[in-house]
Amino acid sequence: TESKHRRRGGDLKTRSTELASPATVSPLTAVLPASPTGKKSVVLSSETRKELAKQAKVTKEERRAQIDERYKYVISRLADGIGLSEQKVEEAVISDDKFQLIEQFFAPSGIKKLLFFYQDVLQPKSNASLRSDESTNSLLQKKLFITMGSTEDFTGTCAFFLRISDKVVTVSNVSQEVNFGIFDCTNGNIIQGLEFFLSQIMIPALKSQENWGAVKEGLKNSQVQGFLYSVDKFVGILSSSRQNIEGKIQLTKVDIDVYVSNLQNPSDYITAG
Repeated sequence: TESKHRRRGGDLKTRSTELASPATVSPLTAVLPASPTGKKSVVLSSETRKELAKQAKVTKEERRAQIDERYKYVISRLADGIGLSEQKVEEAVISDDKFQLIEQFFAPSGIKKLLFFYQDVLQPKSNASLRSDESTNSLLQKKLFITMGSTEDFTGTCAFFLRISDKVVTVSNVSQEVNFGIFDCTNGNIIQGLEFFLSQIMIPALKSQENWGAVKEGLKNSQVQGFLYSVDKFVGILSSSRQNIEGKIQLTKVDIDVYVSNLQNPSDYITAG
């Protein structure tokens, strides 16, 4: 029994030593000490990076093969609105991890909006792509990407596509079923961007609209007139708010000690209040 016990203990010791041996660590990944932010930096081997790059290339080519006239319509509108070449827009679209949202937008009864942001985002430097979790290894670069509009801060230009019905978006009806617009919020000035969008684009378009669906007589209808009046009034409020902000109202620091030192009894506090 004693010999069996020793042999069994020796086996456990050997097994523990083997498990703890550095030689058993996978050559594909290695974990470095935690960064100052508390996150661990993972360094990938060259073989792993090559495999990931290969998979990404295959995915992009599969997506490129999906591009039909509907996708080309989206790409063309984006290129015109943002000022990029269609080749650059296409590359950004097929590289986006939210690429599937485009197909969901085209589907019958699909999502009603498709948003793209074009703005500065933190991108890893080429010589530090393996440790991109550290802000010191990143820099701001313009990027076009698909978004739901609820997770990323909006600081640049928003290009949006809106569906006007639940019909499936096809090659033949994409230009009739999909509306496109640009909302510019350069430098994060949302109020100015919204004011310009409503006053220079939406209101003129609404006031020239002849077909208001079930509403009869179009612009002569009191409900339509009331709606347009409300929009005009809202734009006026935006304009006033923007002007107040641009006035840069600043509060002057007051030395409160001068006033407090003169308060001697309860009646002084009441009078001061």
